[in-house]
Amino acid sequence: MATLVEFSAMMPSSFAAKKPQELRLNQIQVIGTHNSYHSGMSPVAMTWLQRVAPKHAEELDYRHGDIKTQLDHGVRQLEIDIYVDREGDHFTHPRGPAWEQEEGLRPDAGDLPSPAMREQDFKVLHIVDIDQHSNCEPLRTCLGQIRDWSDAHPDHIPIFVLLETKQGKGDGSVPNHTFTAAEPFAPEDYDRLDYELRHVLMNKRLIVPDTVRGRFETLDEAVRSKNWPLLSQSRGKIVFLFDQKHDNVPYLLNHPALRGRVVFTNAEPGDADAAFVKRNNGPEADIRRLVTLGYLVRTRADEGTREGRSGDTAKRDAALRSGAQIVSTDYPWFEPARWSGYTVALPGQSAARCNPVDAPGDCDNASLVQ
Repeated sequence: MATLVEFSAMMPSSFAAKKPQELRLNQIQVIGTHNSYHSGMSPVAMTWLQRVAPKHAEELDYRHGDIKTQLDHGVRQLEIDIYVDREGDHFTHPRGPAWEQEEGLRPDAGDLPSPAMREQDFKVLHIVDIDQHSNCEPLRTCLGQIRDWSDAHPDHIPIFVLLETKQGKGDGSVPNHTFTAAEPFAPEDYDRLDYELRHVLMNKRLIVPDTVRGRFETLDEAVRSKNWPLLSQSRGKIVFLFDQKHDNVPYLLNHPALRGRVVFTNAEPGDADAAFVKRNNGPEADIRRLVTLGYLVRTRADEGTREGRSGDTAKRDAALRSGAQIVSTDYPWFEPARWSGYTVALPGQSAARCNPVDAPGDCDNASLVQ
């Protein structure tokens, strides 16, 4: 009589246990925070804004805890707004306090000139003159906090960092007030940004466009050919993404298809640099299509505090169903909206789950812990 071992060897291969298919970086879904650095406007600045532009004040009424706290609770996409300050002192004297005094208000000490604004570096703040409070400042400090957390959690799900370069005219949502204009980013500023990202985080921590392109001519070809790195190769790594399309032309200059660059552009499908696509407002079917094609997609679960106030979950639920790998919110599960309790989380408040659109059928959420 054949032994159990011999019997197993004689079994048709179709009966053999299948080895689970290994996930790739684009086959997970994570929760991110919108304007992750934003610690909120000062009470005085908010009172002023409620008087002069109440709708705008309503949209800006949110805040986040520090970067470490967000990462500790499972946030795996951070959004950081950056301003170039070539000479230093560009943002040292915000106009907000004078505007507050015109309304009979006494400026908050935090709205007055800050020594941190004097250096030549990339500043991190929301709206010049009226909303300059940040959880980390300047950019290199934010990067250092991400690096330190990553060092303490070496097997973490990759962290996506969305960079929004603020440029040109100041905020136009407040009538009859001229805001300090942001300096436009020049090609050399993008070079300096790449240097800072590599210098603080070092290449070993980064997943860059060249990592994904591999043997392909363009990023678009690579992602459509399923060339995102394996998740096992991506743990402990950081991926940088540009939020705005105005970065694309100057950032691609002398770097076709992002060769040698650090940050993935917000591109359009079919472009040579297309790997990451932003679709903040869907529609759901379009996001599903893009995810199926191989693109990394970011969408939003809520916006302008509307869902936080109403408690409406329709946009959130569609975003999670869509398969967008990054679903951004102002209200992660540990920071619920104070008006309605609205919040966004993955099952079990996990840092990641198997992507509902493109993950293989044998994917196990429990295997994604970290």
